[in-house]
Amino acid sequence: MSGFGVAGPPPAPSIEGWNHLRTGKVRDLYSNDSGEILLVASDRISAFDWVLPTTIPNKGAILTQLSLFWFELLADIVPNHVISDEVPESVADRAVIVQPLEMFAIECVARGYLTGSGLVEYNTNQEVCGNPLPAGLLDGSALPASIFTPATKAEVGDHDINIDFQSAQKIVGAEAAEDLRRLTLALYDTAADFARGRGIILADTKFEFGINMAGEITLGDEALTPDSSRFWESDGWAPGKSQPSFDKQFVRDWLTSSGWDKKSPPPELPAEIVAKTAARYQDAYERITGSKF
Repeated sequence: MSGFGVAGPPPAPSIEGWNHLRTGKVRDLYSNDSGEILLVASDRISAFDWVLPTTIPNKGAILTQLSLFWFELLADIVPNHVISDEVPESVADRAVIVQPLEMFAIECVARGYLTGSGLVEYNTNQEVCGNPLPAGLLDGSALPASIFTPATKAEVGDHDINIDFQSAQKIVGAEAAEDLRRLTLALYDTAADFARGRGIILADTKFEFGINMAGEITLGDEALTPDSSRFWESDGWAPGKSQPSFDKQFVRDWLTSSGWDKKSPPPELPAEIVAKTAARYQDAYERITGSKF
């Protein structure tokens, strides 16, 4: 069953001059006659591989503007796919015009802290995606150094699958895998240092790369948002417990306690959970960028 539920994905709005290509969990993609892509971030939110029926106000604009901030900050490390943020008025602030990329078929994940699926694997074999780690680490422990933990890309409604570096080499080629690991860790380490100065821990993050028309590895999709990263409060951080976060944790916690079976279409979110989640997204944006949203 699709992660959008029985009704399927929502209809994408019509935008003059742009042809709808596809709808993902959060984004709608369009193309024009010049071959450019219009990447529109909606206010949809997903959890447990389902797109929820309730939207989060301003989420799409926050994801887009935060990505633009990071793209500019990290441009010296790797080129990105952005052509322009001058977009049709109907999608102002929540869309960018980008170059088409031939995307690599792996998710490029960097981790500086142990949690989530990494913690599950560590508790089994003291490794994460083939990276051996010291004994005695807890949920939320800082790692000795950041690690590259790639994953396969899943269709909507399916889980990404963590893989080791050798498996990534088989999928994208040995040379490309080396480049992607190097770039992923350089981006993560630079962003984590920056975030630390704003009182935020960047626990882990996911990047997507492709090849542009000039044959260069290029950063695409989004970058370092609460949807693609775990941001934690530096002040409240302590290993061995759940960390205070800037993402959709309010949503996950409420869904877990609601009695929803995670197999049938999810319930509507209460107004209080929507408001708290929207506030956390906005807080992350303002803390990181130093600007009011």
